[in-house]
Amino acid sequence: MKLVRHALATACFSLAIGAALPAFAVDSVLVGGAPMYPNKTIVENAVNSKDHTTLVAAVKAASLVDTLNSKGPFTVFAPTNAAFAALPAGTVESLVKPENKATLTTILTYHVVAGTHTAKDLMAAATKDGGKTMLTTVQGENLTVSYNGKLLNVTDSKGSSAAITIADVIQSNGVIHVVDKVLLP
Repeated sequence: MKLVRHALATACFSLAIGAALPAFAVDSVLVGGAPMYPNKTIVENAVNSKDHTTLVAAVKAASLVDTLNSKGPFTVFAPTNAAFAALPAGTVESLVKPENKATLTTILTYHVVAGTHTAKDLMAAATKDGGKTMLTTVQGENLTVSYNGKLLNVTDSKGSSAAITIADVIQSNGVIHVVDKVLLP
């Protein structure tokens, strides 16, 4: 009887560990100290990144949560808290006010491109086009992605360039590339 209980306990433990493994076995990338799981949406993952609290607050203020939780797919160039902090003093606080929702939405949707564009895709397109390729954002204007054989950069319409610091954070509804600057249309 003792042997049966031990075998049953071992089997239950193994089953419990095995059931937990798929969550950990899924390839995840750490962003802001949190694992980003490819079976979760852009928003479901972003809310866990301590480096993207400003972006998440802005997405909520712009009422874009449902959009970024939808099927997509989307490619998001996700600025870090440090990127938002580098904007002129008071900019973020002003943008999240209800009366500035349209401007905030314009800025945020400028960071989103329809489709899933991995780093490999972006490098290939830029290489094919002489080192640069254009992407049309959900907002409607273009971003320029450049590749110099080593780094991927994203340049906005004002000529400000952001480096992709973490590429290919795969989501169930697209991909996130972490960038070190806020892009402005």
